[in-house]
Amino acid sequence: MKTLMPQTVRHVQPPLKFVPAAYNPWVMRIVHWLLPVFLRIRLRPWLPAGISRIEVSGVDPLVDLYQQFEAGQARFLMAPRHVEVDDPLSGLYLCSRAVAKAAQKRGIQLKQPVHIHFIYERGMTIWAGKLVGWLLSRIGGTPIRRGRKPDWVGLKAARKLMIEGDMPLVIAPEGATNGHSERIGPLEPGVAQLGFWCAEDLQKANRSETVFIVPIGLQYCYEQSNWPRLSTLLSRLEKQSGLPPINSGSSKSKAPPNKDCYLRILRLGEHLIETMEKFYQRCYHQKLEPAADRTEPYTETEACTQRLHTLLDRALSVSEQFFNLKGNGTFVDRARQIEEASWNYIYREDLPELDQLSPLEKGLADWAAQEASLRELHMRIVESFVAVDEHYLKENPSFERCAETTLLMSDMLARLDGDKLPGRPRLGLRWVQMTVQPPIEVTSRLADYQINRRSGRQAVGALTEDIRTSLEETIKR
Repeated sequence: MKTLMPQTVRHVQPPLKFVPAAYNPWVMRIVHWLLPVFLRIRLRPWLPAGISRIEVSGVDPLVDLYQQFEAGQARFLMAPRHVEVDDPLSGLYLCSRAVAKAAQKRGIQLKQPVHIHFIYERGMTIWAGKLVGWLLSRIGGTPIRRGRKPDWVGLKAARKLMIEGDMPLVIAPEGATNGHSERIGPLEPGVAQLGFWCAEDLQKANRSETVFIVPIGLQYCYEQSNWPRLSTLLSRLEKQSGLPPINSGSSKSKAPPNKDCYLRILRLGEHLIETMEKFYQRCYHQKLEPAADRTEPYTETEACTQRLHTLLDRALSVSEQFFNLKGNGTFVDRARQIEEASWNYIYREDLPELDQLSPLEKGLADWAAQEASLRELHMRIVESFVAVDEHYLKENPSFERCAETTLLMSDMLARLDGDKLPGRPRLGLRWVQMTVQPPIEVTSRLADYQINRRSGRQAVGALTEDIRTSLEETIKR
């Protein structure tokens, strides 16, 4: 039986080195060839896959951009949604299958294999392993430390690829997965900023390419609404969280499966919030009273959301107090700051080679790393729970939304149960709808960006908002 003890780092680690892109077309060809296998089976516990098909619409303008890119007439950046960890598989399909086939159908010869450079989060090589880091590098990836503001090494590498890369660049503007196919998370300004930097660098080099950003929608749907399987998962989570069965001591519920699961999800979410509130009050002496700056009473849904947000705020505060952080920004911003602060304790750049440390110094460094790792877990719990939203579920209690919410709660419980990389249960085969939106030209906006620093920030904000609007249009509810 597994002990309810989250996994932590036990020893201080060497600094995290930058992993430069080392694209190898032969490695990429092998990955493209194996893609159908990757889509269907679970290669790693944290990569659920089980994708039966991918449908792509609006691909022809992307083919035109690839043609212009190879002719030296355009540079472009793709900005896809980031819903699940499976998203990169859909991106591989878009390039290797959809774009390649559409170009062939139109008689357009594109450089083979059709692919992209992409930015990935540096921490991925920590939790997924060095082999994944090697593979990401060989298929065109370049890392960035999302918590380091700014990560000049990663940004300079991405900026160079935008100007000199042999392939377009891909960055997910959401920055991290949010677990919701039908809701877009907060967008980070990095995509728009890179677009303006590229246009500016081209201008300084007297190059005439036009810069574009291509928003790409991505939405998961289940082939079948498997309510019995979802019910089984809920039963497991109820048992794991100490919640008695909803029908205990009474006759079997006559509610339809969808209604039954919906009510059980709300009940489980309420129980998890209440349990975690008691934990933070008892063990970390956190006050969980909601803000008193509202005159009108909360609705039931608003009250639940407010309780959750207060809980998440207090959980992050526990980590922030340890790392002496101010706790500014959104939950996502704060989580990234905590992650970076924790890494600074674990992956020490301020120490000599670890084998040169005295036993005392090594012991203290290990102690600090263990403390930081444990404090970081509060942030990981918030990452798993921040997207659990009663309003999102009540707005449309479809199978997809019920499944997404349940899986997010499953992630949180798995982390508390000691799983550093929670293996998500499968609730059935899924299919993916990818929608390539009309390209947004960046070059024509460059003059507004260059007036002064304030106008530059406004131009980045306006372009980011246009990307959001375009991505919103791809969501089919």
